[in-house]
Amino acid sequence: MPTRPYVIDQMITAKAIAARIEALCREIEAEFSDTKKLVVVGLLRGSFVFIADLVRELDLPVEVDFLEASSYGNEMKTSREVRILKDLRGEIANRDVLVVEDIIDTGHTMTHVTHLLESRHPARLKTIALLDKPSRREVEFRADWTGFEIPDEFVVGYGIDFAQRNRNLPFIGKVRFTDEDSPATHE
Repeated sequence: MPTRPYVIDQMITAKAIAARIEALCREIEAEFSDTKKLVVVGLLRGSFVFIADLVRELDLPVEVDFLEASSYGNEMKTSREVRILKDLRGEIANRDVLVVEDIIDTGHTMTHVTHLLESRHPARLKTIALLDKPSRREVEFRADWTGFEIPDEFVVGYGIDFAQRNRNLPFIGKVRFTDEDSPATHE
């Protein structure tokens, strides 16, 4: 649990998020219009709100599965070591797959996860991230779809946490420490 006092400044409203998800779903439907079933893989824990809203908006037959990867723990800075904490329950060989991530920062997690899933031979593998911080990229990775590009700020809300807090906010907000400036990192 954070011990330093902080406030949250709203960056992206709930209304803006909902509108962007609707637009993204139309693009995803066009890409996967011929699918028999789209396996939507959410990266836990930060993507759970995004994936719920995404699958409810998609007009496609979907199956939902989850994978949990970690490079942060309760820290604000990535360790760059990606660990798989929970693997998929189902098979993805010869199936259409959409990987859903909350935020792409350094790119290590999504690079690791996509390589892992590609080794399982899906028919198609596409990626979507709600948020992207390209200024922090350490490895070359670009999602097929992105909700919002954001500056180098530590953000919370809409499923994204700071030490397991603030996931329940309906918007994306910037964490601002009230005692001093702090480096902004996320993965």
